[in-house]
Amino acid sequence: MFPVVLPTYNRADVAFVRGEGSYLFAEDGKRYLDFGSGVAVNAFGHANPRLIKALTEQAAKVWHTSNLYRVPGQETLAGKLVANSFADTVFFTNSGTEAIELAIKMARRFHFVNGNPERFHIVTFEGAFHGRTIAAISAGGNPKYIEGFGPKLEGFTQVALNDLKATQGAITGQTAALLIEPIQGEGGMRTADPEFLRALRRLCDDNGILLIFDEIQCGAGRTGKFFAHEWVGVTPDILAAAKGIGGGFPIGAVLATADAAKGMTAGTHGSTYGGNPLGMAVGVEAVGMLLEEGFLDRVNQSGNYLRQQLAGLVAAHPDVFEEVRGAGLMLGLKLKPPAGDFVNAARAQGLLTVGAGENVVRILPPLNVSEAEMREAVAMLEKAATAMEVRKEAAQ
Repeated sequence: MFPVVLPTYNRADVAFVRGEGSYLFAEDGKRYLDFGSGVAVNAFGHANPRLIKALTEQAAKVWHTSNLYRVPGQETLAGKLVANSFADTVFFTNSGTEAIELAIKMARRFHFVNGNPERFHIVTFEGAFHGRTIAAISAGGNPKYIEGFGPKLEGFTQVALNDLKATQGAITGQTAALLIEPIQGEGGMRTADPEFLRALRRLCDDNGILLIFDEIQCGAGRTGKFFAHEWVGVTPDILAAAKGIGGGFPIGAVLATADAAKGMTAGTHGSTYGGNPLGMAVGVEAVGMLLEEGFLDRVNQSGNYLRQQLAGLVAAHPDVFEEVRGAGLMLGLKLKPPAGDFVNAARAQGLLTVGAGENVVRILPPLNVSEAEMREAVAMLEKAATAMEVRKEAAQ
């Protein structure tokens, strides 16, 4: 019998019924330390009292009115984002994939209204993940995600990450924009070199094209800055955000300069649920928490501490780990044995992690994680590594 839930995920046989802070509790009562955070979504852990309050208070007022009318929460949240970023304007979506779709449309429309409709090509980077729609998988270029869904959409060219010469060579008179993740999450916690990002900004300026940052995973405080590109001192023209900006509620956003967004006039884009009052209420509170004085400093401190602990783990288990990757609380362990086996071994110890490309396991704790919880997680990782070493010895 075919499953009632479409079987597009290889799901672990565990279901969670309750969350509290950095912990999840399964149907059988077992407690798990959640260092996957719903793939960097639950920025403040589970059942955060402030987010619950914001959601329930709004739920008692109005859930949905449609974007045919003003939504005051959108104006409030957009104001916070604009005041704390490069952007002049914001559009709200329900997900990161939707944000990428709009970012692509916005870049193409920019050139259209400038009288250059032939400029619709987007240069992207190998190892990228931008979502699962047809346009997003075409942008990412991963054959695994494109297979069986017809030909890749026209207008997307992939080049190697950090290869400036290849990037320059890919820019033509048809190029509209460059689209890049400052840190590739799904691609294996690969970081774009700071000088490469600076060079991309210069390339865009010199060629009259737009720079788009996909900060769906690496934004919203995950690296210790509100947005990851702030570390480099490079600003994009368009930025796609999601995950952490809703603290667990499904919210996406596209931030843009007024110039980049000038083609997006009435009727050029829309969303039934995007920017709904419930999401905006949670988003206003979540972004407010991210921007509170000292919060991002604590994320940096936690990230530095956890990275040091993981480096020690790598040194102690050279047959299991190769290196630590990432930044802030967006970290990864590159494995020697299959990463999927290690994810299972860690879960057996009570720790939730997330796999990624290049045989990497992602470590994505809540941004308000405590030092005690980080020590607990490292101890579980230690036990998982030891278990894999024992298994390897037994198999020899």
